[in-house]
Amino acid sequence: MSPSKRRASPLQGVGCIVYGMNLTATPPAIEADGLVKLFGRQRAVDGVSLSVPTGSVYGVLGPNGAGKTTTVRMLATLLRPDGGEARIFGHDVVREPNAVRSLVGVTGQYASVDEDLSAVENLVIFARLLGLSRGDARRKCTELLEEFDLTEAATKPLKNFSGGMRRRLDLAASLIAHPPLLFLDEPTTGLDPRTRAQMWDTIRRLVADGSTVLLTTQYLDEADQLADRIAVIDRGKVIADGTADELKASVGVSSLQLTLADRGQIDDARSVIAHTLGVDVAITPEIGRLTAPMTDPSLTVELLIRLRDHGIAVDEITVQKPSLDEVFLTITGHGAEDTAADADTERSVA
Repeated sequence: MSPSKRRASPLQGVGCIVYGMNLTATPPAIEADGLVKLFGRQRAVDGVSLSVPTGSVYGVLGPNGAGKTTTVRMLATLLRPDGGEARIFGHDVVREPNAVRSLVGVTGQYASVDEDLSAVENLVIFARLLGLSRGDARRKCTELLEEFDLTEAATKPLKNFSGGMRRRLDLAASLIAHPPLLFLDEPTTGLDPRTRAQMWDTIRRLVADGSTVLLTTQYLDEADQLADRIAVIDRGKVIADGTADELKASVGVSSLQLTLADRGQIDDARSVIAHTLGVDVAITPEIGRLTAPMTDPSLTVELLIRLRDHGIAVDEITVQKPSLDEVFLTITGHGAEDTAADADTERSVA
């Protein structure tokens, strides 16, 4: 579907009157406050709070066993919370589960399809279970197979599909009912780089068409590329929340790296940089490189002008922000792809 044909809000028409104006009051797609889930004595989810605006991609970043899948399952009404509350487009996940289920689609880490059936047969079964007539189910399946580039393999049994093809089919199945909210639980885990890029393009198209996406991932680059906001979750708790740039800024300033055309000018260059930026400058004389913290990237142009005025030729200059890897290491003390000790517990309920 064309990005211009955006789907209407599931709450279109709900509004309020303020000073004679009719303002549409659309609640967030997801509101969660203090969600808790216990498995025996273990708190798999320990007070998770989220707010996801409609029409956005919200990334939930964390290692295996952090509580991401359990959180998704509670939001999708597949698990009952032991504490806290959550609403999907204003509908309570405990008191109004049927209303919530009509608004969401879920794609898990492991494809929920039958390997002995073909792609067409799988999609028709899902469509019929959702109440579509036989003819409508066939038409919808044809549309989705084309959308996800699976037409040529439509009649082949799934046991002959690659991992990427199965994952795309699983995502297609979650879109049969046109849900306004999609939970994508680690949708690219185990995929090759080319197939991951294809999935990223598909997610972008879905959001352009009006969907809201909650994406869980342990891949830092995926969250950086796709998410409008990111919640970092570790050991069942949200320990940071913000845009990628906000999270990066929270752990340190940008870094200026400058390489000179003439290494003999390195001391003069260091003096100019220190005077312009007001910071200490580290040097690597062997390659003529200078490195300094950059609190205000807008000073880059002024710095280049001053270097030129001093007759100092620059071969290369870059300003690098902290990476999400650095963010995760700083706030958790371990990498995002580390396997937590409780990973098996979370996976067992997935």
